[in-house]
Amino acid sequence: MLIVLSSESILPLKDGHTFKTGYYLNELIVLARRFSAAGYELVFADPTGNIPPEDQASVSPDYFNGSKVKLDQALKYQSSLDGLKHPTTLRWAADHDLNQYAAVFVPGGPAPMIDLMADRNLGRILTYFHTHAKTTALLCHATIALLSTTRNPELEQAALRVGDLAKARMLASNWPYRNYRLTVFSDDEEEQAAKNVFHAKPQFLPAMALKNAGGQVSTIAAWHSKVVRDRELVTGQNPFSDTALMDVVLPIMQGKQ
Repeated sequence: MLIVLSSESILPLKDGHTFKTGYYLNELIVLARRFSAAGYELVFADPTGNIPPEDQASVSPDYFNGSKVKLDQALKYQSSLDGLKHPTTLRWAADHDLNQYAAVFVPGGPAPMIDLMADRNLGRILTYFHTHAKTTALLCHATIALLSTTRNPELEQAALRVGDLAKARMLASNWPYRNYRLTVFSDDEEEQAAKNVFHAKPQFLPAMALKNAGGQVSTIAAWHSKVVRDRELVTGQNPFSDTALMDVVLPIMQGKQ
């Protein structure tokens, strides 16, 4: 089981603002724990091989059904994950046998918008999983990482950051996930996050970026759970979609769906 995380923590926003972020604790731990309990070995990878940063805002009972006990259990499990402390690089993973992994999973938090969406090695990995119809799961902002499979993901990201949608659309003309049904952190959720968390506007909206590339994006009311499956791809809308995403992904991996 390959789990891909961001190496970065500083999200650029509009007007020179930034926000310190990382992966969301529940988005990683809820799924990792269930993958492990189902018998899958967890292999962690990120672009640079550093310890992936976590978003401190996610270290809250709010993301664990309001339970401090569940939060403490998640933190304890997190501390037991030696692979999380010593991840491999995405280049190493891409250069070696990808067939050994039953699935690839990318948790969210805003961090994938910093590096993963523009990482060519992740693009190689996702393209392999797409080509071989192997389960691919992404949660919340992480769905934006699918743009790493575009023709030139660095330029794709740069075009989106400056609002050049025509150029971004051209660069995504060969996108493997064109016309796939998917979900991602919604525009409404982004607006609320910009006001209450980032205190600045994002450079672009992930739902817009995925639609611009040709994705069939759907979302529901903010902070409600939503999961979309299309062929090998399973996506969840927000942090509160963690359990529902796993309820779809595990049966697929076990050949029950």
